[in-house]
Amino acid sequence: MKEALLYEKLENGRVRCRLCAHYCVIAEGKRGICAVRENREGVLYSLVYGKVVAQAVDPIEKKPLFHFYPGTEAFSIATVGCNFRCTFCQNADISQMPRERGQILGHDVPPQAIVEAARRYRCQSIAYTYTEPTIFFEYTYDIAQLAHQEGIANVYVTNGFMSAEMLDMISSGGDAPLIDAANVDLKAFRDEFYRRQCGGRLQPVLDSLVRMKERGIWLEVTTLVIPGLNDSDEELGEIARFIRTELGPETPWHVSRFHPTYKMLDRPPTPVSTVHRAREIGLAEGLHYVYEGNVLVSGGEDTRCPQCGRVIIRRMGFRVLENQAKGGICAYCGAPIAGVGL
Repeated sequence: MKEALLYEKLENGRVRCRLCAHYCVIAEGKRGICAVRENREGVLYSLVYGKVVAQAVDPIEKKPLFHFYPGTEAFSIATVGCNFRCTFCQNADISQMPRERGQILGHDVPPQAIVEAARRYRCQSIAYTYTEPTIFFEYTYDIAQLAHQEGIANVYVTNGFMSAEMLDMISSGGDAPLIDAANVDLKAFRDEFYRRQCGGRLQPVLDSLVRMKERGIWLEVTTLVIPGLNDSDEELGEIARFIRTELGPETPWHVSRFHPTYKMLDRPPTPVSTVHRAREIGLAEGLHYVYEGNVLVSGGEDTRCPQCGRVIIRRMGFRVLENQAKGGICAYCGAPIAGVGL
């Protein structure tokens, strides 16, 4: 256990967690919504600090991040727990373990060992992923500081439901934030969807996206397109418009195909034609880079120059096959290509 960051003590032994947008008020002996932060005698503790339940060396494209050091690898880690309870979660066995099974499993791995492993495997970045990294923030915070000292970048793959205080903390004390890039799930553009399907709210996610952009974090956005829930032309257009107007047209948008899983087994996989249509909507709204996920069709993962239209980064199955955008410049017309470490 480790005493949590970002909480305040209240009367009668209660505490208010200020880590995510739930702002849980937790009585003595109880846990927050994430089920991994516990009030013990008026002190809030993280129960997952250093408790690694999953780790792997992944292509950065798997996060997915297509404009952040393409072709490199990320040392990926997770603990159990999540502050959402998405009915379609693909990693529910670990994200919901504390809530559904009352267990907190994982191997004890100190922050320095994570950084050393990333360096040993020649990873350009460390990705906090698989479950929601906000809930193991104290661990990521300590690792991220050490990683930057070694020239290793830090990546969040997140639902975006963190607090403004947390984003302030990762941005304070230096010229650049501790988190260098994030892929944020913008799961829908309806608050009802967030409340019914995720146990959260839409507005805090939108606020987090804007705050990350303001703090200089490289952003990419993912929307899992689910039949009958968030796949209307109107809603997809609203998501694309928000990205263009609030985050910038250079922000990549990944539209991914849904497959039945966890508690959402009553819907079919998303038709490939729907994913194609979502991409077309994004491009028509003025986004420069829109990608198709979970679709094994040639071309959906390629980066095209927004000026000349040529394919400049060719991908297949999370692998970069060709990169004609090195240095952030299109090799064919000289136009700038948005991203980091291209």
